Amino acid sequence: MEQRRSILKKMLASVVGLSVFGISRDAIAKPADEKVANNVTTLQDVPLFSGSTKLGNMVFIAGKGAHVEPFEIKAHTEIVLKELEKELIKAGSSMEKVLKVSVFLNDIADYQGMNEVYKGRFGNNPPVRTTVAVAKGGVPGNSLVEMDCIAYI
Repeated sequence: MEQRRSILKKMLASVVGLSVFGISRDAIAKPADEKVANNVTTLQDVPLFSGSTKLGNMVFIAGKGAHVEPFEIKAHTEIVLKELEKELIKAGSSMEKVLKVSVFLNDIADYQGMNEVYKGRFGNNPPVRTTVAVAKGGVPGNSLVEMDCIAYI
């Protein structure tokens, strides 16, 4: 029975082509790798969140903001994209391997300025993206923009 299930799983993986979604045939036939987290403990003894988490061949990068002057959307977008790229490289990935980006703007009026800096940063096949303006209170830490992403390794 187990052998038949294993064969069916392998056939499904080859037919559906799950590798397009970053899932290898081995990931279907075997249990997932252990989760590896890059915990952020700057403000406390117990981690509040992870800067990045890897599971199998996927990497999840926590939101990055720009908490510096000048308070200008293009400068903040540049800083955030560089921070994302550093985290991706540290995790063994790259901007070209990003599948999904979430963008949180302090003010929706900054949408065009953010796009001017964002355009082309993820290669010829950009990831899917969601962009929202945050509600009352703005992006934490006085950043004009925050971004997180999901990528493969």
